[in-house]
Amino acid sequence: MRARDITSVEKTLQELEKVAPGAPLLALGQTVFWDEPMKAGIVQAAKRLGHERKLVAGVHDTDYFAKLPSGPHLAGKFKTLAHNDTTTRGLWSAAGEFSTLFGSETVITRDMLHSAGVPIAKLAAARPNFLDEATEAWGWRGIVSMDEHAPITMDVPLKQLLPELKSTFDWALDSTVVTLGGQGKEKATELVDQLWTSICEQSENQTQTVSAFYEKLLPIFYEFCTGASVDLETTATSKLLRFNMETCTSCRFELLDIFVNQATRSVACAAYNEAIHGSSGLYELSRFGTGAIPFDLIIPGKGRGTIRIGTRGVVISTATPQFLSLKKPLTSVCDLAEAVEAKFGPNCVLVGKAVTLIGMLAREFVFVFHEGASSYVKHSRKLHQLLTQKGFELAMNPILRVKYDVWGAMKVCCSWLRLPEPFQRPFGTEELCGPSFSARWKEVAAQQADVLAALAKLRRPIELIKFLENNHGGSWKVLAEEYVALHADLGRLEKALVEIRNRRYELYDEQRKLRVGRLEAEARKGEHFRKKIFDKTPSSEDLAERERLSENVRAVIHQGVELRKKMQELRHAQNELVQDEEIHRIHDRRRSIELEAELKRLRLIRQAIISSKGLEKANLRPSAWWFRLVCPDGLWFRETIETAECYLEPLI
Repeated sequence: MRARDITSVEKTLQELEKVAPGAPLLALGQTVFWDEPMKAGIVQAAKRLGHERKLVAGVHDTDYFAKLPSGPHLAGKFKTLAHNDTTTRGLWSAAGEFSTLFGSETVITRDMLHSAGVPIAKLAAARPNFLDEATEAWGWRGIVSMDEHAPITMDVPLKQLLPELKSTFDWALDSTVVTLGGQGKEKATELVDQLWTSICEQSENQTQTVSAFYEKLLPIFYEFCTGASVDLETTATSKLLRFNMETCTSCRFELLDIFVNQATRSVACAAYNEAIHGSSGLYELSRFGTGAIPFDLIIPGKGRGTIRIGTRGVVISTATPQFLSLKKPLTSVCDLAEAVEAKFGPNCVLVGKAVTLIGMLAREFVFVFHEGASSYVKHSRKLHQLLTQKGFELAMNPILRVKYDVWGAMKVCCSWLRLPEPFQRPFGTEELCGPSFSARWKEVAAQQADVLAALAKLRRPIELIKFLENNHGGSWKVLAEEYVALHADLGRLEKALVEIRNRRYELYDEQRKLRVGRLEAEARKGEHFRKKIFDKTPSSEDLAERERLSENVRAVIHQGVELRKKMQELRHAQNELVQDEEIHRIHDRRRSIELEAELKRLRLIRQAIISSKGLEKANLRPSAWWFRLVCPDGLWFRETIETAECYLEPLI
């Protein structure tokens, strides 16, 4: 009998049993509406394999809520936005992020458009705001705070955010259900109703915070995603990192202790600065003020601020700075906890900045991260390595990384899909079944990459139009023929204009020669006058010669007059030709065809990027609720987990 193949998930879980026995898995996300509930599959797989490991699903509620990049500010208001490369450039949203089936936060940047040959300035002149729509990420929406200073998620009242949450999630669900065909659509509609019922039940308490609401939704979404009960414990970073005399001895604050203790602080801070050196978006501690450490304190009613430690006091850099007085320099994390609790009470939260937060919780938990999640991990690992080299004993559980092949796993899903518009041309159809989508998506992505490369080479309008004729046919064959005919007509007109200009240039040469001839004729006449006429008695021959010379001058002048008439006639003919309505019509029509072609290029680029880079991004981090709606029997979800590539990523 052939030995059973050991899956990547199974192998990694076996390895985890050796290096981190009993450590709970931690799924920490800022929202419940995106990919976090996918991690339930790892717990289910572990249970099937006989590994009993607790899952802690937490709401990362100690970060700031996303903020409007620019524009007017409205206190206490929230707004749903798309992400593009113009009005919402630089947007980020985590606590309120939604994507419809196949969608992702893949912005079609101006650089992408330029690289693919789009004449951005030319299109902007014809369509001033075209970039807003052209660069928008397809199938993604994010909620941002309209406050001038974004609130911390744990402090956001649900009643302020709930209308936007409901309407945006409704958009994501409805636009997903629309993509399903046959009985699958009916079943998905029933499941949506069930999910909304559960959400509405949990939102009845209007006095709760968004964080509390999300924590209640965690088991609902985990079970909805898997179609089965999931054994999990829910929490939030505001609970995990509560900081007072009772909690400060937890291993979660061991990393903090190195930065608090006066004897080790300078070494630890130097290691931090070295670990983030050269990174984008991370700052050396001096940027936060004298004595800053890479940890923030959240004080109820005061806000969140960087901790700055001196020998006789501590400053918390909240909007209105808060102060702690010290009788002696801090020697341990317990000293800091005692001072914090004495001044602000037992409900403060002490949270590491992006790089140190991972090390705080990895001491106790095994983070479950999807492939590509958390770009700060490499800096965290370097910090831990530097501290270890300095002699500090650190114990960190590894990260459990999970890389999905979501679309490949769709081969087991028998549902029918009605492809949204951006995918129809790349896939060559409007409707197909799950296995067909699974079999073709990688090939389609590769083909669309080739399309982008081909479009980038088309610099002249006629090249683009011929490309569209050869690859898309239909009306483009007619338009290509018309464009060539217009080009020929303009060529004939241009030839006529060239002939007129050349004739005028010839007349200019004749005019210059006549001027010289007139000067010479007048000079000969003057010379004869001085020699034979002036103060002399001219003979009849002399007078006849003078008349002849005068006639020569008059003849040259007459030729000049006739020449100017011809030049004027040519100018008039040229102006008539240039201003002819037919010529203007031809030019306008040609520009219209060129604009049509460029707009088609733009659509092809959007479709190509959405069907390649967009699908690849969604493949790594799908919204967990997609699986149950598309494949209610759970086969797609289970296949996704069983075919996932898992590995352990060390943090030291």
